Amino acid sequence: MISIRFHGRGGQGAVTAAELLALAAFHEGQFAQAFPSFGVERQGAPLEAYCRISTKPITLRSQVTEPDFLVIQDASLLADPKTFQGIKPTTIAIINSIKSPTELQLPPKLKVKTVAATSVALEFLGQPLINTAILGALCQTSKLFKLESLNLAIKEKFADKGEAVVTKNLQAAQKAYEIV
Repeated sequence: MISIRFHGRGGQGAVTAAELLALAAFHEGQFAQAFPSFGVERQGAPLEAYCRISTKPITLRSQVTEPDFLVIQDASLLADPKTFQGIKPTTIAIINSIKSPTELQLPPKLKVKTVAATSVALEFLGQPLINTAILGALCQTSKLFKLESLNLAIKEKFADKGEAVVTKNLQAAQKAYEIV
């Protein structure tokens, strides 16, 4: 089983990113679950979302405490010690940042990929909703799912928002996939 923990702020799309990832895995015939962890926080408040992917049914129903992949949607969360709790020597982090991994102050030996997901989102969506961009980067880095499966998930999840929204999100995912 592969466990992914998303760290973001309310309004950035971390919960939707976890749902899209689970849907992409489902399109590849895998079992998946996605769920958030937040209380009464409001837009801009830190939150976590989780996704598990497996070739077998998933019976575990708890938060992800030891992630295989860590997706950090807001670089300001790098200063929060909770962000890096439970990381393993094999954990790979995908961080939304214009800085390179060596420019960030991170735990030693953490494998890191950075992507300017906010810039990508602004380019294609006109607003800092980075969920599809960060998933494009995760797709390229993790090889957990194919970009085609992510595209299917995006089409399904955003179908009710219109073709223009779907297309813009597909473009954001593709661009981040290419630049990571």
